Amino acid sequence: MALTGRALTATILLVEDDAGDELMAREAFADDAPDSHLHVARDGEQALDFLYRRGEHVDAPRPDFIVLDLNLPCVDDREVLRQIKSDAAVASIPVVVLTTSGALEDLIACYDSHSNAYITKPAGYEEFVGVVRQINQFWLDTVPLPSGAAS
Repeated sequence: MALTGRALTATILLVEDDAGDELMAREAFADDAPDSHLHVARDGEQALDFLYRRGEHVDAPRPDFIVLDLNLPCVDDREVLRQIKSDAAVASIPVVVLTTSGALEDLIACYDSHSNAYITKPAGYEEFVGVVRQINQFWLDTVPLPSGAAS
C-alpha cells in the first residue's frame, strides 16, 4: 500500500457535547469530506463505548482519527485521552483536541497525554468551518492514517 494520496474514506469520531459546534462540524465534514463517515459521541463515556465497541456501539467501526472537545460530561476528556494513548490497541489513532480553551495548562496537559494536535476553536462560523477543513486537509490529504485508510 502506498503512503500517499487522499484517504478514500475515513471514519471520524467527533467527541463534542455542544450541539452548535457539532452541527458546524457536521456541515464542514459533509462539505469537505463527503465520502467519510462521521460518528458523534456527546460525552467521554460514549466516546470510550464507541472506541471499545461496548453497549449500543458493539458494531462501531474503528475511527481513523478522533476530534476531541475538552470539558466533557461523564468521563473527563483528559481521562478519555489518557485511556486512548495508554492502550496499545488504540493508541495509534490520532487524536486532535478541538476546544474553546486557550489555557496553557490545558495545552500542556493534552500534549503530555500524547494528543496529536491541540486547536483552539474560533468563535465565528466561517472560521470554525475553516479550522475543520484544515483538520480534514491534514488528516485526509497530507498524512497517511495508521488504519490503512490511505491509498
